[in-house]
Amino acid sequence: MVKKVALIINPNAGKQKLAQQLDKIQSRLTEIFEEVTILQTKKEGDGERFVEKHAEEVDLLIAGGGDGTVFEIMNALVPLKNRPVFAILPGGTCNDFSRTLGISQKPIEALEQIIMQKRMQVDVGKYEENYFLNFWGIGIISKVAEEMDEANKQVFGRVSYYLNTSRLAFQNEAFALKLHSEEFDYDEKAELLVVGNGSFLGGIQSFFPNADVQDGKFDVLIVKEAKLKYLKKWLEAKIQDDYPENEKDDDIIYFRTNRLEVSTSPEQNIDCDGEFLNKTPATIEVLPKHLDMIYGEME
Repeated sequence: MVKKVALIINPNAGKQKLAQQLDKIQSRLTEIFEEVTILQTKKEGDGERFVEKHAEEVDLLIAGGGDGTVFEIMNALVPLKNRPVFAILPGGTCNDFSRTLGISQKPIEALEQIIMQKRMQVDVGKYEENYFLNFWGIGIISKVAEEMDEANKQVFGRVSYYLNTSRLAFQNEAFALKLHSEEFDYDEKAELLVVGNGSFLGGIQSFFPNADVQDGKFDVLIVKEAKLKYLKKWLEAKIQDDYPENEKDDDIIYFRTNRLEVSTSPEQNIDCDGEFLNKTPATIEVLPKHLDMIYGEME
C-alpha cells in the first residue's frame, strides 16, 4: 500500500508548465497519501541526489519533468536494491516513455492516473553503467539531437525534431557498423542504428509502434542508407509493419534481441533517451521487468 510519496520536479521543464500547477498537484497528493515530499531540482545532479537520499524511504517516486529529468532520476533509481514504485508526471516537450505507458500529457489528468496506481513491471535497457527506458541510438539519430537548438525546441516542440531529421537525412555519412547478437550479426556500412524499448520518439510512434515494454526484448533497427522514401515511412510510423524480419528490403533491417554488442568506425556518439554519455563501442542488454511503474490508458 502506498503511503509515502516523493515528487522530484524540474520547475523549468516545458515552459514551467508543471511549476505553474505545483500547488494544485501538491494539494491533490496530500489528499490521497499520508506523507508527501516535494523536491525541486535547481541544477544538474539534484535529481540523482534526491533519489539517493529519499527513494528507499518512500513507496512511490514521481519524476516530474521532461525526458531529461526522467532519465536522470531513473538512472539513479535502477541500481537501488529497494526500489519504490516509479511514475512519470510529464512536463517536457516530447515525454516519450510516458506516452508509451499511456500517461496523459495533461499534468492534472496524468496525476489522477498516478493516483489510480495501475502498475506494471517494465523492462530497462542497460549499456555499460548507464540505463535507458526508451531508446539507444547512433548515427543520424544522435546528430539530430546534437544539432537541436534548445530555444527552437521550446518554441516548435516536436516539429523541430523532424525538421532536423529531414535536413540531416541528406547530409549524413555512413559509418562501418559491426553488430553481434544471438539472433543476428551485421558487418557493413550503416547510417542509423536504433535499439528500442519504448514505442515513441520525438513525441510520435515512429520506429517501433508495436513495442512491448514487458517482453524482455529490444526492437532493433538498422538503416543502411537514410533515403527520403524511408524517412517518409519512418514519419508515418510504419517501418516495423513494412519490414518484418528483413523480408522486404535489405536497406532496412529489423530484428529483436535481449543483448547486443556494437562497434563502429569511426567512433559514434551515443544518444541514450536523448542524452549523450559516451561513444561506441558498447554492449547493450535488457534488465527484464526491472522497474515497477505506473501506467495509464494503454492500447
